[in-house]
Order: sequence, then structure tokens, then C-alpha cells
Amino acid sequence: MVISNMIGFGEWVIWLGLFIIFLVAEAVTVGLATIWFAGGALAALIISLFTDNFLIQVFVFIIVSIILLWAVRPFALKYMKPRKTETNYKETIGKSARVIEKIDNNMESGRVVSGGQEWMARSSVDRVTIETNSMVKILEIKGVKAIVEPVKEEDEQ
Repeated sequence: MVISNMIGFGEWVIWLGLFIIFLVAEAVTVGLATIWFAGGALAALIISLFTDNFLIQVFVFIIVSIILLWAVRPFALKYMKPRKTETNYKETIGKSARVIEKIDNNMESGRVVSGGQEWMARSSVDRVTIETNSMVKILEIKGVKAIVEPVKEEDEQ
């Protein structure tokens, strides 16, 4: 009441201002940081239309903000959290693959098949080309490319 009397307008303006500030802050952070306080400010704004008691308004602001934080935040985070889809690319490392397109790093060409999956492939050594139908070992996966090395004849047996 003291603040609003000094400024010359009702408490609802203060709550409206806080509501807007919290919404803008939430829009900037996009991390569910201040939306709870925006809800509390909105509740206090509505209460300020019915009572001039600033302490009641502050109490409503605090209680609603805490309830929103406690009750809604876990559910909101569950649905806002990006879902990571695990792939099985790690299982491919160390396995054998058959070359289905000649691997030539200089020409940026090459494809292999391993476990029924087709990969773009590059040789682990730039100057080495690997012919079609050769067997290779997958050393690592970089993005969508399998980095391979030729399998030695004794490794194939």
C-alpha cells in the first residue's frame, strides 16, 4: 500500500508489471526459470482487484509461486526435456563390414554394409583405397561416416 500510495496508482499495476517482467524473463531464458513467479504475480494481480491489503497480495504471490514450483515443475520438465534417441552405432565399432562402393578418400567416395546397415565410409589412411567386395574393420564412427581399415587375410580366417 505504501509503494502504490507513493507512486500514485493501485497495487494491480505493480503486479501487472511483475507479471510482464517475469514473462519476458522466461521468454529470454527459455528454461522454466521464472514462469512460476509469473503465475504468482498473476494470482496477486487478481487478488489486488478485490483487496487493498498488500500483505495478502504478497502472501498469495508467494504461496502460488511455491505451489507452481512444487507441483507443476516436475511435469513440465518431463515434457520439455529433449528426448535423446540412443542409436546402436557404438555396437558397430570393431565389427567387420563389406565394401559396396570403392573407398577413396581423395574422391570422397565409399560405402560399406555392416549388420544390415549401410554407412558412408572413409579409409583411416588417406592414400589407401579399398576395392568393392573387400572386407574392412570399422574403427570409429564420425557423424554418418564409418572410418575403416582393410582386414588382413589372417584376420578374416
